[in-house]
Amino acid sequence: QVQLVESGGGSVQVGGSLRLSCAASVSTFDTNSCMAWFRQAPGKEREGIATINGDNGSAFIADSVKGRFTISQDNAKNTVVYLQLNSLQVEDTAMYYCAAAVGKRRRLFWYALSWACSPADDSWNYWGQGTQVTVSE
Repeated sequence: QVQLVESGGGSVQVGGSLRLSCAASVSTFDTNSCMAWFRQAPGKEREGIATINGDNGSAFIADSVKGRFTISQDNAKNTVVYLQLNSLQVEDTAMYYCAAAVGKRRRLFWYALSWACSPADDSWNYWGQGTQVTVSE
């Protein structure tokens, strides 16, 4: 069983930044694991916005946040994954969730010349409770 705990959410104004953290109960650098960030706004479907492959560090970023959000792993704390949110917009307001896929559940796809973790919603077998991000004018 993998435990995931998100933190770092909050309320910011348009153009502001936040860094979300996901603390996992296992190493996120495991060669058999993927980590991801999803978000869900009220009335909308959950969206996979960033993934990182524990095997090779390959990152996927959704077009909706590309150039503004970055996913990374903490090299010193190999159980923490971050999501840096820059240039936040009102439409970024949502609950943000951390997810993990371990073992056979993880799915890879060829992306930007490397094997990245699929952001498909059914690729993930562990979820955190979420952290709220609210962006206002």
